[in-house]
Amino acid sequence: MKKEPRRYCYETHLHTSPVSKCARATVRETLAAYAALGYDGVFITNHFLDGNINIDRSLPYEERVRFYFSDYKEGVRLGEELGIRVFCGVEMSYGGTDFLVYGLTEAWYLAHPEIEAMKRSDLLTLLAEAGALIIQAHPFREAAYIDHIRLFPRHVHGVETYNACRTPLENEMAEIYARYYALPAFSGSDNHRAGAQPKLGGMSSPTPIADERDFIDRFRKGELSLIKRENETIKQ
Repeated sequence: MKKEPRRYCYETHLHTSPVSKCARATVRETLAAYAALGYDGVFITNHFLDGNINIDRSLPYEERVRFYFSDYKEGVRLGEELGIRVFCGVEMSYGGTDFLVYGLTEAWYLAHPEIEAMKRSDLLTLLAEAGALIIQAHPFREAAYIDHIRLFPRHVHGVETYNACRTPLENEMAEIYARYYALPAFSGSDNHRAGAQPKLGGMSSPTPIADERDFIDRFRKGELSLIKRENETIKQ
């Protein structure tokens, strides 16, 4: 039997404590879990300043941004120890409508405090012009705190058609949305609890991802595949 070629697996939608208020696992716990699951890397995409971030919103912008990137920086340090790569991402929020943003640095965010007051469509345009990859996350998520569903097909580069925490209906609707607008499909776990997450997502590559820019280039070229899997470390 012919052996299937090796695929390198990367988590793309991940929350850690203490930055994301809703996260239930530390950076170390999370990285250890993903290393045990055989993932080659993770993107830490905690809630940004406009979302469920665990910091006083009255603090100066610079202080809040530096706190935001603290989990990522810890992840880079721990990743070397635990043998797993850690990449940077952001999850921006707008009344329950969320966007995964890849490719911009802490220095970029520090230099653009005006983003807090920007109209969402204008902000997405600015991020794209700066070279970011923008994915609309779980676009058909339903929850008590979400007043209505908003779609931004002209301002994103892809759609999270598989979110491991959402219902089959929500993911199916995301697939329809992506297909009709010719937007590339994307997968992520939206993991808030490390190894206790029962279903997992992410993107896989035929060769290792070098950095965030490499990830963006490969996604745009259609070289990445969706991950949809069960967490085999949890007894079903």
